[in-house]
Amino acid sequence: MSTQQHPNQGTAVVTGASSGLGKVYADRLAKRGYDLILVARRGDKLESIAAELRAAYGVKVSAMVADLGAPADLERVAAAIAADDSITLLVNNAGTSTLAPVAKTSKAQLDGMNDVNGYALLRLSHAVLPGFVARDRGTLINIGSVLGSFVIPGSSIYSGTKAYVQLFTLGLQGEVAGTKVKVQLVLPAATATEIWEISGVPLSALDQATIMTAENCVDAALAGLDMGETITMPSVEDAQLLAAFEAARMALAGATQSGKPASRYQIK
Repeated sequence: MSTQQHPNQGTAVVTGASSGLGKVYADRLAKRGYDLILVARRGDKLESIAAELRAAYGVKVSAMVADLGAPADLERVAAAIAADDSITLLVNNAGTSTLAPVAKTSKAQLDGMNDVNGYALLRLSHAVLPGFVARDRGTLINIGSVLGSFVIPGSSIYSGTKAYVQLFTLGLQGEVAGTKVKVQLVLPAATATEIWEISGVPLSALDQATIMTAENCVDAALAGLDMGETITMPSVEDAQLLAAFEAARMALAGATQSGKPASRYQIK
């Protein structure tokens, strides 16, 4: 059994914990001394991961089998974590993707992206934040995507859901300013997880030099959290690019604050 590096961390909830980023987050947080609540659809995988983490790190690990795209399951998870005062960290990682033109996307695929990527993240954030604010302690990590900042043909729905995550999380950061509650937005680019096979675009179709391992992505995201970053883009070398993007976004927002049409429209 490994010795906990950071004892008394409380309980971390990780959604989408049966594979990919969620599985790595579970490992890294257990290593830091967090007890865990792991949420995913695949109970067999969750129990296997839970047993491994208990043995490796000596922490408490429980599994909640739930499909966050199913309203009853989502409400069950939301109620459970809202009532648990030991929870100090939530990683909203669960997601799904279909990369295809809107006209060729089924309603089930559309609903899946909207419900899991968007509403489930909103609902679980809403479940933990009142307790975090009341206790003036807690960390919320929302996993977005670089595709929340731009869109390509075939990513219209997925990009839309991730843009929702991005703006929602940025708004939360303003709401908790001045408290000890931390809200981090993580924006990975191409990462080696199962979501690509689900999306219909296999990893083999991508430039292999652009693909980051799940381990490196999570380790960079947690390093960013430790550094106090509110937005972490694990693959972006020049942090000033993000600063410039945010400055331009706010400048553009400020430029909208006029009741007159722009002069180029020549409206008298």
